[in-house]
Amino acid sequence: MAKKNINEMSFLDHLEDLRWHLIRAVLAVVITATVAFLAKSFIFGTLIFGPSRADFITYEFLCSISKYIGMEESFCFSELPFRIQSRTMAGQFSAHIWTAITAGFIIAFPYIIYEFWKFISPAMHVNERQHSRGFIIVSSILFFLGVLFGYYIICPLSINFLGSYQVDPKVHNDFDLNSYIGLIRASVLASGLVFELPIVIYFLTKIGLVTPEILIKYRKYALVGVLILSAIITPPDIASQVIVAIPILILYQISIYIAKIVVRNQKRRERKQNNLKKY
Repeated sequence: MAKKNINEMSFLDHLEDLRWHLIRAVLAVVITATVAFLAKSFIFGTLIFGPSRADFITYEFLCSISKYIGMEESFCFSELPFRIQSRTMAGQFSAHIWTAITAGFIIAFPYIIYEFWKFISPAMHVNERQHSRGFIIVSSILFFLGVLFGYYIICPLSINFLGSYQVDPKVHNDFDLNSYIGLIRASVLASGLVFELPIVIYFLTKIGLVTPEILIKYRKYALVGVLILSAIITPPDIASQVIVAIPILILYQISIYIAKIVVRNQKRRERKQNNLKKY
């Protein structure tokens, strides 16, 4: 049966349409999560436990930098002083399941965005759809950049600091498996979603909730918010906070330019419509 025109669809028709988009998106996550579940050795041995080893690429890079600037190998070490343990009967199996689901969501993200786009695009004008053709590609690239930033920057900084922090030499760090994976999951997903800021601003500007003037006016408050966010998700040292804050501030500035472009295009379209009405 042919799909109804959006103007002919009732509220229940929209809900039914949304339901099928969600079902297809969930199926995509399930399929990719199954593949990730079967790739246990790579997912855990290489990805999950990579930041817990001293030879992780980020630590080696920081070690090289510290040597170069004469900090006497401040960031160089042979091993991280903690162990990862599973303290519950189903701990390892539960960690395996949820890690596979997280990996499935990350891998299937472009298709999830595609289903979201298919749901909202019929409500947009033809010109809007044409100007937004790169939505899926751009949003996917931003998300994957955020995931990589969280994995290679936030995770190593946090694991290195928290794993080596001690209130007293008598207290040893033996972390639960779910706690360790939870830190990686939160860092990666949070970074991926934060990097979607330009896309969010684009849509908020399209519907009139945000303007370039508002973004510029509250930029100094956004700066404070970014620094607070950086302090929450990173170790409490200035270098780590600056490393995390810089890309977020760049994204905020990009969002301002995007909002300006959206407003300029809307005004141009309104002028064309007014000119057509005169004739």
